[in-house]
Amino acid sequence: MEREDPLEKLERKELEKKSNGGLKTIMIVMTVVAVALAAVLVYVWTSKNALVEDLNGEKQDLTEQILALQNDYEGLSSEYDSINAQLDSSREEIAQLVERVKKTEATNRTKIRQYEKELGTLRSIMRGYISQIDSLNTLNHRLTREAASARQEAAESKRKNEELSQQVETLTDRVNVGSVLKARGLYAEAHNSSDKKTDRSGKVARLLVNLTLVENELATRGPVEVFVRVFDPDGNQIFDGKGTTFEFNGELLTATASREVDYQGEEIDLGIYVNNIPSFSKGVYTIEAYTAQSKLGTAELLLR
Repeated sequence: MEREDPLEKLERKELEKKSNGGLKTIMIVMTVVAVALAAVLVYVWTSKNALVEDLNGEKQDLTEQILALQNDYEGLSSEYDSINAQLDSSREEIAQLVERVKKTEATNRTKIRQYEKELGTLRSIMRGYISQIDSLNTLNHRLTREAASARQEAAESKRKNEELSQQVETLTDRVNVGSVLKARGLYAEAHNSSDKKTDRSGKVARLLVNLTLVENELATRGPVEVFVRVFDPDGNQIFDGKGTTFEFNGELLTATASREVDYQGEEIDLGIYVNNIPSFSKGVYTIEAYTAQSKLGTAELLLR
């Protein structure tokens, strides 16, 4: 076997030594690179997970805000159909927004930002609704108060009008009562054919009924007809043949005789003759005097 030259052996060992050193260096570098790459991968993975978690949190927060706004919209109502129609439209928009957010990945930041803007818009619209509803409610309350006040004033006016009407009616009744003609000094005389007074029934040719219409400033001025009704001792009414009728208290009566006078509110004396009576009987005759509005009185005449 050929012996190796010592010098060559030494050179070979040196080469092996250098080769092993380079290999170790390469192994060290590769190890360092691998560790660094692993650290980078771990950092990237951790950062990505943190970002995704943050984005999921933003999406969850956005969803909760939309749901809260949706709940606020459900609590809004108005007495006006036009506003309720607008509220229904906004509620539909919110429901659609909720569904779109659910279907969108949290990593789609463009969409998430768009939805955040839509949420802000819907909030602004809701504030407008609240302001409008408050204004209308305030107006409605004011109008309700004004209507109640108007009703109260109307009721008070009605009450006063009724009181005034009652007063007018009372005064009218008093005036009507006060305006009724009255008479005094009602009496009757029997006259013979020579127009002299007599109480002998066989001599009587006619009767004269006398009375005085008293002064009355409230009474109606103008023509007034005074009616006389005469009843014989048996209670039968006697007639002069003219058959003059008049209405008194809703009843149609026939006068024995009548006379029209011009009454001007001052006292006036008058006499009414009862003529054309065939004969008179002994006894007490009853005489009643009327106007169309009142009974003036009753008198009696005794014939022998």
